[in-house]
Amino acid sequence: MCVAAFSGLSLLTYAQQPAKKPLDHSVYDGWQSISNKAISNNGQWIVYTVNPQEGDASLFIYNNKTKQRLEVPRGANPVITEDSRYAIFSIKAPFAVTRQAKIKKKKPSEMPKDSLGIVTLGNNNVYKVPAVRSFKTPEKGTGVLAYLKEKPQADTTSGHLVIYYLDKQTADTIRNVQDYIFSKPGNRLLAEVVTEKKDSLSRSAVLLWNVAAHKADTISRGAALRKQFAFDEKGEQAAWCSSRDSVKALQQFYSLYYYRPGQDSGVITADKTNRSFPANWSVSPDGKVWFSENGQRLFFGTAPILPPKDTNIVDFEVARVDIWNYQDDYLQPMQLKNLDKDLKKSYQAVYYPGTQKVLQLADKDMENIQLANRGNSPYALGYTDKGQRVAMQWTGHSLKTSYLVNLENGNRKMLQENLDSVSRISPAGRYITWYNLQQKQWYAYETSTGTTRNITEKIPVSLSEEDDDHPDMPAPYGMAGWLEDDKAVYIYDRFDIWQVDPSGKVAPQLLTAGYGREQKLRFRYVQLDKEERFFTPGQALLLETFNETTKENGFYTTFSTFKKVPVKPELLVMGPYTFGDPIKAENAPDYIFTKSSYVLSPDLYTGTSLAKAEQISHINPQQQEYNWGTAELFKWTAYNGKPAEGILYKPENFDSTKKYPVLLYFYEKLSDGLYSYNPPAPTPSRLNISFFVSRGYLVLAPDVTYENGHPGQGAYDYIVSGARAVATHPWADSLNMGIQGQSWGGYQVAYLITRTSLFKAAWAGAPVANMTSAYGGIRWESGMNRQFQYERSQSRIGATLWDKPELYIENSPLFHLPKVTTPLAIMSNDADGAVPWYQGIELFTGLRRLGKQVWMLNYNNEAHNLVQRQNRKDIQRREQQFFDHFLKNAPAPEWMQTGVPATEKGKNWGWETGPSAQ
Repeated sequence: MCVAAFSGLSLLTYAQQPAKKPLDHSVYDGWQSISNKAISNNGQWIVYTVNPQEGDASLFIYNNKTKQRLEVPRGANPVITEDSRYAIFSIKAPFAVTRQAKIKKKKPSEMPKDSLGIVTLGNNNVYKVPAVRSFKTPEKGTGVLAYLKEKPQADTTSGHLVIYYLDKQTADTIRNVQDYIFSKPGNRLLAEVVTEKKDSLSRSAVLLWNVAAHKADTISRGAALRKQFAFDEKGEQAAWCSSRDSVKALQQFYSLYYYRPGQDSGVITADKTNRSFPANWSVSPDGKVWFSENGQRLFFGTAPILPPKDTNIVDFEVARVDIWNYQDDYLQPMQLKNLDKDLKKSYQAVYYPGTQKVLQLADKDMENIQLANRGNSPYALGYTDKGQRVAMQWTGHSLKTSYLVNLENGNRKMLQENLDSVSRISPAGRYITWYNLQQKQWYAYETSTGTTRNITEKIPVSLSEEDDDHPDMPAPYGMAGWLEDDKAVYIYDRFDIWQVDPSGKVAPQLLTAGYGREQKLRFRYVQLDKEERFFTPGQALLLETFNETTKENGFYTTFSTFKKVPVKPELLVMGPYTFGDPIKAENAPDYIFTKSSYVLSPDLYTGTSLAKAEQISHINPQQQEYNWGTAELFKWTAYNGKPAEGILYKPENFDSTKKYPVLLYFYEKLSDGLYSYNPPAPTPSRLNISFFVSRGYLVLAPDVTYENGHPGQGAYDYIVSGARAVATHPWADSLNMGIQGQSWGGYQVAYLITRTSLFKAAWAGAPVANMTSAYGGIRWESGMNRQFQYERSQSRIGATLWDKPELYIENSPLFHLPKVTTPLAIMSNDADGAVPWYQGIELFTGLRRLGKQVWMLNYNNEAHNLVQRQNRKDIQRREQQFFDHFLKNAPAPEWMQTGVPATEKGKNWGWETGPSAQ
């Protein structure tokens, strides 16, 4: 939707315009969004997909010179080749056909297949290849493509690999390929060929395909399990993990294979007999295999050898028990949640092809390795939280011990114990940095001298979150990046960017000249080059910018420099919009990005200037047919005497002489999203703001600030005061106000209805009702205990249950339910991994016991936020019926009036309306 369309419509009088329709539930599937956008290296070609919420997407190829575009129905996952000559993409099977196949429960081999599409840019012909499982192009090479063809009517993991030469339009084929990778420059390809029972000529092997010569060398022969294929940067050396043991063997022992030009085949360089490994360890098939950028190191993973399965155990004759021990590093639920990851956990090792030396770098005493300079640096950062994990139960994180690791000999030097934040190694490996939460300072350790320095003590402003209101040490704002050769590090404060010398020789300088703090502009660096490791001197830096006062967004630019006098950043564009994901052409000045507001769909723009870019997509033209809305900043004074603000949404046809029902939706702070687009979509349980606004509701989204120990009071001070501030206006119907919140917002809904009868209806998604029982519960999606959430995090009590039981009771709605007069709907799902669903049960049964009006929706096997689209659509319908009934006096549906008995589950949805339930 373009701005010009609005300007033209504004010339018509309201009486001349046909009345716009309110949004309804039928609009969701067709509402569009943009994804998979890319621009060619020469800036001439742009690809993007337009996706409905449900149905078939379209791929567009746009010519930046001629302004013409090609539409490819069902195109997806496009790639533009490095030479800017071809667009390659998948063509998905039709949505309706796939849906019918699923309904008929067809076998995988009978399901509709995707195709491959190739377009020579500048030519509108689409070359299609049917039944293609996957395709790959070289990361930096050109002229060649590989794709894996499905085998007709065969349920198999392998296919026929076609190596297609784009310029010559010729192809070679390798049969029965299971896995394949290109080298980065595209000069070589590795293909794993497997034995097929129905193909008597097939043999298992690894083939090295020479792209220029059109021929393959066999560099590994015989049946084997092979994983983790890798090339070096030049496409000359190759490596992989392999086991000759049978798939059915009780144990598989993997070896690391290495190949270099001149060898007849890959050779074993490391296996379970290697003395560099800890006892009873071997090569892990789950550890990534990769070469350092200079090709002199080959990194791989190792792991303890797991005991073989005891075949004498009969499953039905043994106990099934989880044993919880107070000395365990992690609680059993967390261990079980991470079981697969832990079984596949590997530890970093390195092989030196030149000397054939193997070093074990990480182990169970230091599990993690962070490498620098793409593996070329002589040093690495190692760290562990061993011995500190139990405290995660109540802190939410664990303290770390960090080490300097010498990659030439594997030696370690301990740097810091009990570190309360994450360490990082600089791009060139000259420094290791960390933030001390207690001291609120950044430190740097110089790897060559062993010197540790406080590098930010001369910075006069806070480098950690100034407005953080959690009962814990505030986190740092973070880093923007490093100057080449680690000469400087760029550190954020709330608004500005500081250039800091890690050697301590040059005092910190304000790269952004203090202009951010002066103007309340928040500057953050945007990395345009995905391969960028550091800034070069004098490099232009694109700064994403947010105005904390007006909530406007935009971009400024400045330069990485060691000048003593910082220069004020230069404005590029700023306005009442949201700008999304700018991408720059690698060899041209052209950008692409999305631009939107509450009124404007996120369309795609392009240009050499961010301020004067041209709109090239026009999604959701149907929005013009509907009564949309407006968003404005709304300010008032909270009950604690402090300034408050939020977003007030009004219908497009707002009439100040009328009265509108009011909904309040809240979480913590939402006003930064003033210019965000809210598509009408079935949400996971949040309020569908654009839907309700279109149908004649006002919606206020207030910001909330909390005081430690009294989060409920904070919600009351800001939300209720905001509601009453809106109610002072004659166009707000103070007798018909409702509240809605999900998760932490759901808790606040439950709390507020115990404190006020102001609201006529309330909806709480996944609420906590009883902090005393929730305190010791489990967050099942992670397996973590919930204690940390109350002592240090979002719930903001700041003390244990036994130290401050009165605070847990004060803030728990359950203990104050007799005061409730507001009808409440609850969503509480039985597979919720964040809030135990019995919290909803406690709330429901308590209110039911007291004779209050209460309903609860339990979406079976659903998560904290609804995942299944059919469930999202269902809850949107019920939410509308609920609020329409109480705030617009609409008839109550059956599910509210009489409920739906279990005997009618799946047959009767209870949506039908009848006499009022009031």
